Amino acid sequence: MMLMLPIAPLLLAMSLETVVCGYVALLLLGLLAVGWRSEQLRRRFGFSPSDDSVFRCDECGFVYTDDSDVDRSRCPQCGKANEAITF
Repeated sequence: MMLMLPIAPLLLAMSLETVVCGYVALLLLGLLAVGWRSEQLRRRFGFSPSDDSVFRCDECGFVYTDDSDVDRSRCPQCGKANEAITF
């Protein structure tokens, strides 16, 4: 003997409009979940700007970074003191 659930008649009696609205709602909910997860991953693993200053050696052209609290920094390749680059 087969047990009939009370939900079964409701599923058979749904109109096309209800099915389409439910499908669209589930699709939008899925897109919202993917967007939310993507934003969480971007915040966790995304680029965060550093406080370091960028220097370019006038003598050898080497580009390097140093702490932001120094005005002049020695080039690690040739040893010449250089000013920070402003962008």
